[in-house]
Amino acid sequence: MKKIIYILLLVPVFLFSQEKITGKILEANIENRDIGLAGANVYWINTKVGTVTSIDGDFTIAYKPEYTKLVISYVGFKTDTLIINAPKVINHYLVSTDNLDAVTVKSRKQTTAKSYYKATNVINVSSDELLKAACCNLSESFETNPSIDVNFADAISGTRQIKMLGLTSPYILIATENIPSIRGASQAYGLSFIPGTWVESIQITKGAGSVVNGFESIAGQINAELVKPSTDDKLFVNLYGATSERLELNTHINAKVNDKWYTGLYIHGNTHNKEHDVNDDGFLDMPLFNQINLMNRWQYIDTEKGFVSFINLKFLNDEKQTGELDFNPETDKLTTNKWGSEIDTRRYEISTKFGYVNPEIPWQSIGVQTAFSSHKQESYFGLNVYDIKHNSLYANAIYNSIISDSRHKIKTGLSYTYDHYDELVNTTDYERTENSIGAFFEYSFDNLELFNLTAGIRVNHHNLLGTFVTPRVHARYSPWVKSAFRASFGRGKRSANIFTENQQLFSTSRQINILNYGGSVYGLEPEIAWNYGFSYLQGFNLFGRKADITFDFYKTDFTNQVVVDWENPQEINFYNLEGKSFANSFQVELNYNAFEGFDLRTAYKFYDVKTDYNSGRLERPLTPKHRIFANVGYETKLKENESHWKFDATFNWLSDQRYASTTNNPTQYQLPERTPTVATLNTQITKVFSPKFEVYLGGENITNLRQPNPILGADDPFGANFDSTFVYGPIFGSMYYAGLRYRIK
Repeated sequence: MKKIIYILLLVPVFLFSQEKITGKILEANIENRDIGLAGANVYWINTKVGTVTSIDGDFTIAYKPEYTKLVISYVGFKTDTLIINAPKVINHYLVSTDNLDAVTVKSRKQTTAKSYYKATNVINVSSDELLKAACCNLSESFETNPSIDVNFADAISGTRQIKMLGLTSPYILIATENIPSIRGASQAYGLSFIPGTWVESIQITKGAGSVVNGFESIAGQINAELVKPSTDDKLFVNLYGATSERLELNTHINAKVNDKWYTGLYIHGNTHNKEHDVNDDGFLDMPLFNQINLMNRWQYIDTEKGFVSFINLKFLNDEKQTGELDFNPETDKLTTNKWGSEIDTRRYEISTKFGYVNPEIPWQSIGVQTAFSSHKQESYFGLNVYDIKHNSLYANAIYNSIISDSRHKIKTGLSYTYDHYDELVNTTDYERTENSIGAFFEYSFDNLELFNLTAGIRVNHHNLLGTFVTPRVHARYSPWVKSAFRASFGRGKRSANIFTENQQLFSTSRQINILNYGGSVYGLEPEIAWNYGFSYLQGFNLFGRKADITFDFYKTDFTNQVVVDWENPQEINFYNLEGKSFANSFQVELNYNAFEGFDLRTAYKFYDVKTDYNSGRLERPLTPKHRIFANVGYETKLKENESHWKFDATFNWLSDQRYASTTNNPTQYQLPERTPTVATLNTQITKVFSPKFEVYLGGENITNLRQPNPILGADDPFGANFDSTFVYGPIFGSMYYAGLRYRIK
């Protein structure tokens, strides 16, 4: 039943057929451990009806009495043909070709998986991968993934920002269950509003992504799938504590209401009220904060009639205080007594998903997604005031079907977005309303092993951006065993929310200037970019163990961009691009299962990110050209449900980075042209006593690397040279943590 519910959540093409075959494809291995094979081909011989297994090896395929021979194939494994006489559940084991008459290949399910068969370049991150680090929220979920860069936005707020393909998070479409969620007012801090334990899996798509999810994606898409009340633990508790005196508690309570309804209550709370000033600059190294985060999730399943739906209700209250050690909000707020900051956020959300598959025509399905959010942030930074209210409405209707046979699939539908912004920047009020209606069509061709193509186009009419077309194409070609050549291109367009996306500017003494007035948003024209990508994935066996290597190259060309110019240390200037702006990204990644239970992941990444500023073409500030990444994981587990250990370590090395110019500052407030290199090491040890209980102990930045004097002008915070944005590495130094997880299935 659990497998069937899982498939229902994904709403595949043949889900609710009254005549169907369901099951799981697994790897035959000497330990008799159930290892699902993701991406295995399952199809009826002499027909064009087929499917591909999910990340866990699950599949569902339509059945007719004339279908009698079911073929199961997977690169590197012996192809099997099963005789089927009636609909039933099948668990079938495939034998590795290297396993026949010779070598025994041992392996385990990968926590991060790449498909050889999808047209898009997607990385699937499972919940097991998220447990390799403390993973207290989504912004901390990417430390063990080389495709995402994580760094601090400034030395004041403690906010982590992510980058993909050399571009910051506003150029990434970040969604929750394929509903865009981290956007607008939540762009700066929204990743910290999704607790890590709420996340079931993450899908990272490099390149422009699908037109189904909107027109704003430029560098890529990140989708977080949340845990489901029907499959999550009845009770889950995660307790976390760190040497910084940060405490967190996560509790999940799930219940089956009746045969069709399930519900879950998810509670997250975190607090940090200890003052730290390790570098003795008079400022807190990390903010004081308190957050309460609640979600009530309802799930409805009716397998006979073909319905599945979700209702999510969320509430968030987040409070942060930072600044000088002696800052007292009651007496010092918005005065020159002491420099301080408070950021208070309250957010409400309601979202729904509805899916229907016609039981009589199983390849036809309809999905409807809706979401409403109300976001209110009240904040000040020294003498700078920044308040924002953002009400957002999103709706998306999708129709899925096939043309002729299951190799030719289509998606089409309509979408609508509404956003009302009301911002107070010191004494100036910026208010605007954006609304857009769009239609999209996406065609996919899949001949299983050899070639895939996904081509989509959408047309949108936007009240401020006008009417425009967004094309996107992804293709995959596999000329030989365990290979995948991918190519993609696509266009993205977005309005830049210059203040909420760059809130670190308020923790400076810079004057804010908006140049080139005449555009529709803050007087600026919208951002438009083309993304082109090429990727090659090759799997192979090395000394009888599984390995794969990936080469990625992506280029993003802006035809227009809102340039954020930090090159004058007394000003921050926003203006539209005149010239060129581009981001080139190259990555090579090697994954190797060196021996039983031991996985190695290494990567090298090169960035060439440059923009034509008013002062000339320059490398993007605080963007390292070179990065080396390594992650090792070892698990002693040999049998299900037995006590075992897990060991994980992640190493990151960053090359030197360019500082924005400080040459106009007095000598004592000038910085060199480039930063030092940075190397950090994170580790974690987990002891799993039983399926119900485990404890973990870890350390972040255990080499105790610290950036000295990260705040420029900390001795005169109300002076003309105060700036907290020149952050290239850790500020706090080493931090150790411990926690426990308890669950009742």
